[in-house]
Amino acid sequence: MPTVSVKKQQLFDLLGKNYTNDEFDELSFEFGIELDEDTTEEALKLGEEPEYKIEIGANRYDLLCIEGIAQSLNEYLGQSETPKYKLSKPTTKLIVDKETELVRPYCASAVLRNIKFTKESYASFIDLQDKLHSNLCRNRTLVAMGTHDMDTVQGPFHYRALPPKDIKFIPLNQTKEFRADELLEFYKTPEQKNNLGRFVHILEGKPVYPLITDDNDVICSMPPLINSEHTKITLDTKNVFIDITATDRTKAEIVLNILVSMFSRYCADPFTIEPVEIVSEHNGESRMLPDLTERKMQVSIPYINSCLGLEQTAEEISASLKKMSLHSVQSKEDKNMLDVSIPITRPDILHPCDIMEDAAVGYGYNNLPKSEKMSNANFISSPLPVNKISDIFRAASAQASWLEVMPLTLCSHDENFKFLRVEDDNTNAVKLANPKTLEYQVVRTTLLPGILKTVKENRKHTLPIKVFETGDVVFKNEKLERKAYNERHWAAIYAGKTSGFEIIQGLLAKVMQTFRTQWLPDFGAGSTGRGYWIEEDESLTTYFPGRGAKVMFRSKEGEKSIAIGSLGVLHPEVMKNFDVPYAGSFVELNTEVFL
Repeated sequence: MPTVSVKKQQLFDLLGKNYTNDEFDELSFEFGIELDEDTTEEALKLGEEPEYKIEIGANRYDLLCIEGIAQSLNEYLGQSETPKYKLSKPTTKLIVDKETELVRPYCASAVLRNIKFTKESYASFIDLQDKLHSNLCRNRTLVAMGTHDMDTVQGPFHYRALPPKDIKFIPLNQTKEFRADELLEFYKTPEQKNNLGRFVHILEGKPVYPLITDDNDVICSMPPLINSEHTKITLDTKNVFIDITATDRTKAEIVLNILVSMFSRYCADPFTIEPVEIVSEHNGESRMLPDLTERKMQVSIPYINSCLGLEQTAEEISASLKKMSLHSVQSKEDKNMLDVSIPITRPDILHPCDIMEDAAVGYGYNNLPKSEKMSNANFISSPLPVNKISDIFRAASAQASWLEVMPLTLCSHDENFKFLRVEDDNTNAVKLANPKTLEYQVVRTTLLPGILKTVKENRKHTLPIKVFETGDVVFKNEKLERKAYNERHWAAIYAGKTSGFEIIQGLLAKVMQTFRTQWLPDFGAGSTGRGYWIEEDESLTTYFPGRGAKVMFRSKEGEKSIAIGSLGVLHPEVMKNFDVPYAGSFVELNTEVFL
C-alpha cells in the first residue's frame, strides 16, 4: 500500500480545520485511508515542519498527493463539490512517427496554461510523478511522463524514435552534452545506479530510442529515462507541456488524467486543461487528449441494499455516493437502477461492486446495522480439493519419516533444464521477461531443482537426507486465457551413501496405499481396476541410464492408463551440477490425478 507524506498544517489549512491526531485518525478510518505516522515529535527536534504519513489504497491514484487527499476529504465532509474539469481551445499537436512502435507505441499529452506554482505545489507536482512512476507505471516500464517549460520550445511537437548514436542533448541537471548510448553508460555507473540507472534496462538493447522534440528539433525528453535540461520547469514556469509515453494506452491516459486533474487547480482558470491533438502520421489517426468525459455505469439499487443490509431510496444512496465523488440519479427506464457518473479521478471504479463499496463508505461502515438480511454474508470456509489431496500426501510422507521443505517457485534456466540434463524446447516453461537476478529466470516445471538446492545447503547434516515437497509447478498453454496453468505436484528425494532406490520406491508404495491404489505387476497387463505400475523409460535423461521409470496410473477399470510422474536413481552429473556429493533417488507425481 503506498504511503504519502503531507505537510500537516498545509493539509489542515486545505481542510479548514486543525484536527487532533485522534480526530484525523478517525476521519481517515471512516474514509478508507489510514494515518500511518505523525512525525511532529521528531520534526520539532530537527527544526522541520511536521508531516502526516498516510497509507492509501494501491488503486486510488488520485490520493497520491496532498491535493487529491484534501479534495476527496472535503467532498466526503460535504465541504466542497467535485471539480468540473473543462477543456480550452487546443493550440498545438503531437505528431507521432511510425518508428516509435518499436519501443513505446503509445503517447498522450496536455498543457497546463498560466499555472502558478508555490514551493509546496511545485514539490507536490514532482512527487506525484515519482509516486505514479513507482505505482501505476511499474517503474516506468508501462508508462513514463515528462513535464516541460513550454515557453522554451516551439510546437508542434514530435514523438520520434532514432538510433542512439543520432541523439545528442544535455540531460536534466547536467551541464555536459551526451550521446544517447553514452548517457546509458553514464547512468550505469555506481553513483547513478540507484537513481536513474535502475531504468536503463528499459532502453538497453533497443535499436532505436524514443524522443520528444519540438518543431525545431530541440529535444524535450528521452523517455522513459530523462528530460532535457533545456525544458526544465521551475517555480517561475507559467505554461507546462506534459508528455506521456507508454506500452499500455489505457494506463497512459489514466496517468495524464490524474496529473492534469490534480494540478489544473493552480491554473489562472482553475480546472481548465488545454488539450493536445495526437496525430499518427503513418496512419492518419488523430485524437484529442485528455478525454474528460465522465464514464457512465448502472448499478442496481436492490443490489446495494442487499449487500449493506439497508432499505435506502435512490436519493439516499446518491447522497452517500456524492461524498465519494460519484454522482448518480435514478434511471428513467428502470426505477430499480441508478445511473452513476464516474469522474476522471476515479479509474479504480471498474464494476458495480466498486460503487456498492463506495456507497458503504459514504454511509459509514460503523453505521451499518446488524441485520438478518446480511446473514448470507456468513460463510464457513472449506479447503479446495487440491489442498485436501496435498495434505494427504504430506501426512503420508511425514509418517514415513520424510521432512517437508518449501523451496522457491522461481529458479534459474540452467537449474530447470541444463543442470537436469534436459533440453528446453520453449514449449513448457514460463520465463520472466525481466528477471532481477540469474537465480529467478523461469517458473519451475519440476520440483527437483528446489529439492536439490535444499539438499545442497544441508549436505553436512547426518545421512541419509530424506525430504519431500508438495507444491505448484507451472506450464505454458497458449490456448488458455492466461497462457499458462498451475499443476500441484508431490516429490521426494533420498540422498546418501547409496542411491536408496528401494527406499524411494517404498515411499511411493506407502503413498499409493494411502490412496487405496494397488500395485499392478507386469505393467498392468491382465490386471483390472484401479492401480499403478512403473515402466522403464530411457528418455528420462535426468536419471541414470536403465534406472529411470515413469509411473503409470489407471483410475478405474476400462480407463486408459496415463503417466503421472517418474522415479529413479538421479544421474551423477545432476548431483554434481547441484554440488551434492552423494547418490540419490527421486520420485515426483502429479497429485491432481487423485482428485
